[in-house]
Amino acid sequence: MKIVTYNVQYGLGSDLKFDLERIAGELEGADVMALQEVERFWTRSGNTDQLAFFTERFPDHYWAYGPGVDLHLPGSLPKDNRRRQFGNMVLSRYPISFIRNHFLPKRSSIGPLSIQRTALETTLLIGDFPLRVYSIHLTHISSQTRQDQVRRILQIHRDAVHEGFPLSFGSSGLNLEPDVPDRSVADQAILLGDFNFAPDSPEYQMIVGPQSDYGGHVISEDGFIDAWTFCGGDPMSGHTGHTLTGPTRMDYCFVSTPIRNRIASCRVDENANGSDHQPVWLEFDL
Repeated sequence: MKIVTYNVQYGLGSDLKFDLERIAGELEGADVMALQEVERFWTRSGNTDQLAFFTERFPDHYWAYGPGVDLHLPGSLPKDNRRRQFGNMVLSRYPISFIRNHFLPKRSSIGPLSIQRTALETTLLIGDFPLRVYSIHLTHISSQTRQDQVRRILQIHRDAVHEGFPLSFGSSGLNLEPDVPDRSVADQAILLGDFNFAPDSPEYQMIVGPQSDYGGHVISEDGFIDAWTFCGGDPMSGHTGHTLTGPTRMDYCFVSTPIRNRIASCRVDENANGSDHQPVWLEFDL
C-alpha cells in the first residue's frame, strides 16, 4: 500500500505558479493521500473548488474533507450556499468506514495569522483490517500552541476505541442496523501531515517519546514511531519545507508502534515542485 502526505499550499508551486493538475500528477500511484491546505472559493486560488477538483481527478478513490476555516462567501445565495473553506483531505482506494473532523486548540492573534487547525480522522477498511488514518495540519505560529495541539491529538488517538463507533448500540430498535453493517473501531493509526515542527523540537518528542541515552526513543505501545527514522533516515535530513531559520523536516508519517514492522519504506519526493512543501511517501505492507 502506497501512502503519501502532501501540503499542497492551495496549488501554488515553488515557482509561484498555480497548477492543481501538476500536484495531481505528483500524487499519481498513491493508494491513500493525506492532503493539507485544500481550499474552496478563495480569491487567491481563482475561486476554485479544490475539493471538486481532487474528487473528480481521482474518481476511483473514496474521499473525506475536514475544513478548519468555514466562512460565508459574500454574494453567495441561499440556493448555492457556497462557503469559503480551508482544511485537510483524505483520498483512499479503500472504503472509508467513518469520518471525524477534530478541531485542535487555537489561540487568537493580533500579529501573525492564526488559522483554525484540524485533525481529519478516517477509518479505512483494508479487507478485514481497519486502520485509522489522519490528515493533520498544526499551527505555524508558536511551539506552545503546537504542544497543546499534539496533546489533543494523542488524547484523540488513545480515546478512539473507548469512545467507539459514531453509532454504538447492540439493538437500537430504531431501524439503524441495516445501514450500519460494520462498527469496527481501529486501535492502530497513522498520523500524516504538516506538523510545522522540526525533529529536535519538544513537540516531536511528545509524539515519538524522549531520546534514550542508550539509543532510540522511550515510547509506549499506544505511542508512535517516525517512519523516516525507522527506515534509517537521519532525523535532521529529509527536508520537506522551510522555516524562518532555513530548510527542515516538518512533514511526517507517524505509525502506531504495534504495526511499525509493516513499514516497507519512507521517502521524500525531492523533485516535486507543486507546492512549497515536498510530499512524503510511505510504503506499508498489508
